[in-house]
Amino acid sequence: MFTHSELFSFTEGTAQNNDIEIYYRDYGPLDGDPILLVQGLGGQLINWPHHLIEFLIENSFRPIVYDNRDTGLSSKIKSKSFNVDNIRKTILINYLKYFLRLNIKSDYNLDDMAADGVSVLNELDINKCHILGISMGGMIAQIIASNYPSIFKTFTLIASTASTPSPMNGPTNKVRKLLMSRTKNPNATLDERVERSKKIFKEIGFQGIDLNTSEFYENIKQTAERGGIDDSGFGRQISAILGSKNRLNKVRSINQPTLIIHGKDDPLINVKNAYKANSLIKNSTLKIIPNMRHLIEIPVFDQFKNDLLFHLNKKYD
Repeated sequence: MFTHSELFSFTEGTAQNNDIEIYYRDYGPLDGDPILLVQGLGGQLINWPHHLIEFLIENSFRPIVYDNRDTGLSSKIKSKSFNVDNIRKTILINYLKYFLRLNIKSDYNLDDMAADGVSVLNELDINKCHILGISMGGMIAQIIASNYPSIFKTFTLIASTASTPSPMNGPTNKVRKLLMSRTKNPNATLDERVERSKKIFKEIGFQGIDLNTSEFYENIKQTAERGGIDDSGFGRQISAILGSKNRLNKVRSINQPTLIIHGKDDPLINVKNAYKANSLIKNSTLKIIPNMRHLIEIPVFDQFKNDLLFHLNKKYD
């Protein structure tokens, strides 16, 4: 483990879940109230917004983030079904199987990914904390909160779903095509990756945010450098989502105080999913952000950060 200073001071290390190595970052301080943040599809630990991390630290929390398997510096899964050449074809076949209710063979499932997150807490010897998940990370966090109820003080679910994404509740056709575009050219240059990311973020992010910045460019560059050019992990994560068992009963069993945040105009995960999760989790509060899409940029975060702080600090029975 080593200490590094960028915008914040933090320590980094690895946790072990059987033969899977999970790379994590612990922002400290050690006497802060721990909160585990679980990233979404293809997201890396460096992709968490600085304003969220800074807000948590300033309010005496200890953010802990990590790379899901198949992303960043965590283990990449060797698979016969997914490689650079057939990733697009395999994803499309799995979508078809899902819609036809056929069995999907995935290299792992969301329960396996949930165990990865718990391994980070075990490595850091944390036996009580908060948990926050976004998008696919919210799906993973639902399983963690359900499977390990005694570990978590509160649960925060952002832009996620209790049901498997489908044409009725999942991405719009335009967003689906944009997401699939990252599978077209595995040898894309950095500039091509940046332009591809701009198109995706423009569609799923807050309207009017300037993406022609050095910060955006450097984030995509660092993401590419940490994750490599092989996007097959993206396909395996999609298959894990599609191939995992229905979570509705698990979500229904969640008893931690829960805050659900969702964008009214989310084009990736329809807002109806937030209402569904709210109906399933008895001890939950729902906040719909009118001009939020799928991300938590500063103008979006400013609209719910006080709700989040109240939720995390409230003394629940």
